[in-house]
Amino acid sequence: MRQELTIDPQRAALILVDLQEEQRHDPYYVVPDLDVVLANARGLLEAARAHGVRVVHVAYKRDFKAVPKRPFEPVTADGRPTFSDATSPLVAICAEVTPRAGETVIEKNDASAFSTGALEPMLRVAGVEWVIVAGVWTEACVAATVRDAIPRGLRVLLVKDACGSGSAAMHQTGILNLANRLNGGAVTNAANACRLIAGEAVDAWVAEKQVPILFSYEDASKQYEAL
Repeated sequence: MRQELTIDPQRAALILVDLQEEQRHDPYYVVPDLDVVLANARGLLEAARAHGVRVVHVAYKRDFKAVPKRPFEPVTADGRPTFSDATSPLVAICAEVTPRAGETVIEKNDASAFSTGALEPMLRVAGVEWVIVAGVWTEACVAATVRDAIPRGLRVLLVKDACGSGSAAMHQTGILNLANRLNGGAVTNAANACRLIAGEAVDAWVAEKQVPILFSYEDASKQYEAL
């Protein structure tokens, strides 16, 4: 349901997930409208910096030396990772959201930003209550991060237009599926998320129960827009 929402910026952290050049240049992993996602993520980043909100940049860098190949994990003909190969220049974080000195950068070998074990204790020490999540791909690494945050007692503000996937349908249904299990959290757009970061109140979609949205092929886009 929609209701007025506020968050305490001093108890919030912005987590930017996998906004890497791979999503712009690798033909297999291009995110359509990545420029829009990056512009919205950049707005969140600027707001966080202006208001003293902790910033965490997350990058997928698959390294078989650090974490050996998993069962059934696809590889290239020469045995390298098929995506986010740690030795590829395409794993660089996009220039639009380049980390500044002093901002946390987490490099991971799995989908979730929590997979390395470094993120949770850092957030706990900082007294973080809300994590503001943006990035790609919506139904993969963003979803894994959101799902790992909730059982850790973190409230998730999911910024729908600062996320993206391989297609609009994948992105929109990914957001809807997350909203259906976003216990303690909320969904909003980048403009309102920036206002929340500034300490303002906004009208946001707040999870009221488990699976509040029953969507179909026909109405998924409309349901997404209503969030």
